[in-house]
Amino acid sequence: MKMLITLIALSFITLNISAQKTDNDKITWYSFEEAVALQTENQKKIFVDVYTDWCGWCKKMDANTFTNPVIAKFMNDHYYAVKFNAEGNEEITFKGDKYVNPNPDKKRSTHQLAQALLNGRMSYPSYAFLNEESELLTVVPGYMDPKAFEPIIHFFSKDAFLTKKWEEFSGSFKSEIN
Repeated sequence: MKMLITLIALSFITLNISAQKTDNDKITWYSFEEAVALQTENQKKIFVDVYTDWCGWCKKMDANTFTNPVIAKFMNDHYYAVKFNAEGNEEITFKGDKYVNPNPDKKRSTHQLAQALLNGRMSYPSYAFLNEESELLTVVPGYMDPKAFEPIIHFFSKDAFLTKKWEEFSGSFKSEIN
């Protein structure tokens, strides 16, 4: 009987650990306005994945890179991650300005916030990194597998860009991805 109770208890513990692992292996995505609001409560940088529904490389990034447990954990710990549809229709207020998609019914009409974040260089996917004051640090374009993406998110989260050149940082970066 004790053995049966022990086995049941171990099963529940294993199931609970598996459920927790699954939850932690996913990036928590926020709306742009949610991320900016959260920054006022707890200072973190903001990461904005600027994508479109028709972008194949965006879908590949979602399927391959953003699902990697090492990437997901790091993103959740160090960033407020935002998924932003560059052709979306929502009105967004940011730093007192309103941003909209001026032609939401027109094919491939770009949202004004996407244009502002990407400095008019509309390439998808692109990733905007904002500091703790919601100021744009840089934009990094293009699909990257988890191994290529990992040093980039470390470079900006740890403010390494303030003291090191990318080549120096990336050359000494030790990946946690197997």
